[in-house]
Amino acid sequence: MKKIVVFCILCLSFFSLKAQQKKIWNETEQEKKERLAWWTNDRFGMFVHWGTYSLAGRHEKVKKNEKMTDEKYQKYFDNFNPDLYNPQEWAKLAKAAGMKYAVITTKHHEGFTLFDSEYTEYKVTNTPYGKDALKEWVEAFRAEGLKIGFYYSIIDWHHPDYTIDRIHPKAPKNEKQYKELNKGRDMGKYRKYLKNQVTEILTNYGKVDMLWMDFSFPGKHGKGKDDWDSVALMKLIRKLQPEIIVNDRLDIEEYEGGWDFTTPEQFKVNEWPTYNGEKIPWETCQTFSGSWGYYRDEMSWKNNKQLLVLLIETVSKGGNVLLNVGPTGRGEIDYRAESALLKMGDWMKYNSRSIYGCTQAPQDFEVPENSLFTYNEETKRLYIHLLDYPIQNFTLKGMKGKIKYIQFLHDASEIKITKPHGFGPGAGGGLGENDINLQLPVVKPNIEIPVIEIVLN
Repeated sequence: MKKIVVFCILCLSFFSLKAQQKKIWNETEQEKKERLAWWTNDRFGMFVHWGTYSLAGRHEKVKKNEKMTDEKYQKYFDNFNPDLYNPQEWAKLAKAAGMKYAVITTKHHEGFTLFDSEYTEYKVTNTPYGKDALKEWVEAFRAEGLKIGFYYSIIDWHHPDYTIDRIHPKAPKNEKQYKELNKGRDMGKYRKYLKNQVTEILTNYGKVDMLWMDFSFPGKHGKGKDDWDSVALMKLIRKLQPEIIVNDRLDIEEYEGGWDFTTPEQFKVNEWPTYNGEKIPWETCQTFSGSWGYYRDEMSWKNNKQLLVLLIETVSKGGNVLLNVGPTGRGEIDYRAESALLKMGDWMKYNSRSIYGCTQAPQDFEVPENSLFTYNEETKRLYIHLLDYPIQNFTLKGMKGKIKYIQFLHDASEIKITKPHGFGPGAGGGLGENDINLQLPVVKPNIEIPVIEIVLN
């Protein structure tokens, strides 16, 4: 009997220790909600992918896509001199678009750092440009009142100790070649390098609001949490910047405090993402076209309505949008991206109230066809985004007695509740007992997607 008791105590101790190991830090759900409050309010941010690949002008993964050697790729480093780089203009553009925060690539997979790191020679201050581009960027964006975030690639195709894996430019076709290629490479040394550089970016630039780590790919010839020492890395991050918001790409989803939000990339989610049955904070990262880095000849750019629908629909499902720009090798935002952002800004100028501070509407509100709802829980206002503008009659089901006032958001002009126009006596216009009909102008307002603002009782 004593042996059974001792065994049970040992089991409980083991499981208790295991539970403790699954926690990065102690934070209540309320504390986390408060820490993320600015981000869940702001909803819209700018992603910036910029590095030496901008000189190639054909995708940020050009080194991998074209199987370039370090020697062949070196020409982009040797000629990196963005003489037109003016981060103040970038910041003003982001603000004009209605963006509230921005995230920039401090280091992408190519291994080149936009900051003056003391742990590598492969950095911006050793290029013809010669200055800490990250420092300039941080100062410019902070001056415009924007929150700042750093992207940092845990992948590194330049570092000599980073082992060759299945997505490396040097990845072999022959299975047996991995061992030969990795002879002399030491991931232990790379892990130290990784922590040293993360310490630099989280120490040398003041308060950092967001950290975007990218990315894990466990499995055969891949890399996961043990390769990065993700638990220790995240503990370091939490210690250096306790208020920072961190994404979910370190392969430690099961650890409490190991991530703050999930990151669906380049696709539209069908519903609010969940983890263990609970809705979780999320942000979709998207490009205007098919590339993150500057791609001169890529032409599949989204139009203004597609971009606005992306933003509205994301907020309607409780999420954020991080929309990417890929600056040129001379340091300017691509003219196509600039044009697209200014058009979004034209819409946001009049309709941002339906985005900032908004989320998914209560489930008991029935969404009309060709429309999207967003909802502000604090002001108790419902926003109807008319994706396909209706002619005069617009029915809202089950809304009778719930409405205090209705107006167009863009100009604050009243919208009247009336009987459906054009129906004879007793016809009812198809309205249910608790439905209402809105009388809209025949001519669509001069705005891409009109928004109806409803003040609820």
